[in-house]
Amino acid sequence: MRTPSITRGESLTTWALSPVRAWAFPGEPAIAHDPQDYKYINGFVDVGDLPCRVATWREVAGRQVALETDWPVGGVYLPGASHRVAFDQFRYMPTRLLRWCRTRLSAPEDRYCSFELETCGGVHIWVDGVLAARFEPFTRNRMQRTVVHLPIRAGGSEVIVRTEEMAERDTTWSFELRLLDDVRLSVDLPGAEVGGDTTLLEQLSAEVRMRDAVNSGSDPLVLQVDTAPAVDVAIEIKISSMSHASRSLLDRTVVLASGTMTVEICPASELPEGYHHIGLTFVQNGLQLERSIAAAVLHQTAPVSLGETLEVRKRRALEHAATHGETRIGTVVALFETGRGDDPRIAEIIDETLIAIEQRHDFADFVAVPLLWLWHRHEAALPSQMRERIRAALTGFRYWVDEPGNDVMWFWSENHALCFHTAQLLAGLAFPDATLVASGRTGAAQAEIASARLGRWFDSVEHEGLAEWNSSAYYPVDFIGLLGLAELAPDPIAQRARKLCDRIFAMLALHTLGSVPGGSMGRAYNGELWTGPLSELAPFTAVAFGTGWLNRGVTSLPLFAAGRYAPPAHLSAWLSPLPGTSLSASYLQGFGPAAALTVYKTPHLQLSSNSRSAAGQPGHQQHLLDVRFAGHPMARSWINHPGEDDPWGAGRPGYWAGNGILPKVGQVGGVALLIYRLAGARIDFAHVCATRSGTRHLLRHDVLVVECGQGRVAYKATSPMVPVTSGPGAGVEYRLHGRHQGFAALVNDGAGDAEAFAATVAAMSLELEGDRLTLWHADGRVIALDWIDGLSVDGVAVAEPTQSTPQPIVGP
Repeated sequence: MRTPSITRGESLTTWALSPVRAWAFPGEPAIAHDPQDYKYINGFVDVGDLPCRVATWREVAGRQVALETDWPVGGVYLPGASHRVAFDQFRYMPTRLLRWCRTRLSAPEDRYCSFELETCGGVHIWVDGVLAARFEPFTRNRMQRTVVHLPIRAGGSEVIVRTEEMAERDTTWSFELRLLDDVRLSVDLPGAEVGGDTTLLEQLSAEVRMRDAVNSGSDPLVLQVDTAPAVDVAIEIKISSMSHASRSLLDRTVVLASGTMTVEICPASELPEGYHHIGLTFVQNGLQLERSIAAAVLHQTAPVSLGETLEVRKRRALEHAATHGETRIGTVVALFETGRGDDPRIAEIIDETLIAIEQRHDFADFVAVPLLWLWHRHEAALPSQMRERIRAALTGFRYWVDEPGNDVMWFWSENHALCFHTAQLLAGLAFPDATLVASGRTGAAQAEIASARLGRWFDSVEHEGLAEWNSSAYYPVDFIGLLGLAELAPDPIAQRARKLCDRIFAMLALHTLGSVPGGSMGRAYNGELWTGPLSELAPFTAVAFGTGWLNRGVTSLPLFAAGRYAPPAHLSAWLSPLPGTSLSASYLQGFGPAAALTVYKTPHLQLSSNSRSAAGQPGHQQHLLDVRFAGHPMARSWINHPGEDDPWGAGRPGYWAGNGILPKVGQVGGVALLIYRLAGARIDFAHVCATRSGTRHLLRHDVLVVECGQGRVAYKATSPMVPVTSGPGAGVEYRLHGRHQGFAALVNDGAGDAEAFAATVAAMSLELEGDRLTLWHADGRVIALDWIDGLSVDGVAVAEPTQSTPQPIVGP
């Protein structure tokens, strides 16, 4: 069987694969340090080398690696969206990973061929049984490059790669071999069973997606591709929840029949609500190819009223969490708070929680705080054996970097620092006379240290604002710590926690429309962008303000529902402007500051942006321009520069979430301008992304209008946008190619139609001259964004905000 050849500049991504080998590799316990010093930034933070990596380098330095050839083929890797051979994954504990890869290359004549080799881990390469290259940087999630020269024969040479990685939580495990020579090499797959059509599987893998953006009730979940296969193809499907409480939800095999482009998986009613991971294995004539995608299941698309009073809404949320919550410790909190301490699910959830704490899994701090809540409020109701195990786990836990450990728990982000300090304080208060094993201190001493650390954390965040502003993923994590402190900590810490909750709910109210939180975010993931009501943040708006959705998320909602904290009552007025009016606000967030946020909201849509990103620099998970519509809970649009090639990848930044290269952004009212400078970036386009749910898209050359109900946004670009018509981006992605480009985003509210608005915007002029983007608006204004000088209107600079507390303005 043959696969396409490769030429200069192309990467070798056709391999037969062994199964993955994984084993624990913790290294010797040691203390770490905190280079951030309570100044939080988004992106990779160099926190030094953890014990597992030190042990890896020590082991690698003196070893000799033997070639293995008798491993079974566990799958294949074929050309697709990614230029890397990537096995990226998440490991909660320090884990060494190993995989063998085999392919066969043929040159026009016997010769050496030069490749650029890139990896974060370790790579050995054998050609025809002889070791030809060894490159072992083992630098955590930071790609390193070298050039290797491989002897390739005209009659064909077997190339075997051993790829390794030291996994510390989120792990970039990959390698890339990019051909540097001006030569064409043909590629074969030795070791894979003959008969499978690799081109077919490659095509299906690249095209596959869910037919429907959101699946409800008895509607079927349907896989869709763009090219009907000429033969039947079996697809093994494994669906699991995408939260930390990952659970298998469905396991079955379906057949994509010859001549068809869709296949039904199951009715949506068979699955719980959520944004679910879908693992696919395409099988055809003995050849297997794996692909991971995702699907949204939302059974109720209309928001519901949860009750007239906060007390009623909190009780309803607790009952919902107790009945429908995920198998996480928050559900146990809800069960005890509703008088169901004898529920049979409790023992299993407590056991899983304690394993995470005892083994010091990453994210153990997220579950330690709710467990301590349970201890403080319901200790007497716990069975004696469970109580003793909980005591042992909490007194044996590692609460900060100054306590020795060989785990991969992440201490250094804004949310983790808060949760660790909260857990340390609450554990100290719970066990004041006990000796906490990792630190050797008494609980009382731990509580005193934690109070000081929390004081520094609050000093920073109260002054600077939050680095993870508006994050649908991380506000719920912040609430773990803040609500735990508000309920269980002594003053003044409890009071500071309540005041910060007030500020977060104020920002949440400003950026919520149609009961769904949105807006520019300090850190974003795909799930939060595509599935608004299914985020863990959405229920907070429902409980706080009266209308919306409850879902299965229990990271911190049960603490809100069971606790005494109440958001300020006046914030409800910020949710939706009256007809004919708008609401706007500008304020700063994050160290630096990291964000100068502007939000402009009408009854039918909101435009939000951040104009203080490090323009032109590599980005992380910063979501910089966002449009939310009131007409449908999934209706959303944004602009970003993809940070990876694969639309289904899990990179930080990703294809949809975050920015590979950060743009220059400016916003005044309902108009925003963006400039992208992509020189040197691997991906040479930025794109507009717009969900299909409840929306209509109208593209006219350099103008795209997205309409939902009576809300519209028009994107005008400095050159024509190109719609993506196949694969995961079909119908939702519009690319603006070029290394130096600009966008304008303009919102329109009320009566009217997309065609008329598109014509109005098309008549406007948008020009990019050097690093200055100028929009000649239909209302006569000249709005300009300069890379250095920022935003101006009619030649007058638009002042940036100076305060970190929102002060909304109501206008026409």
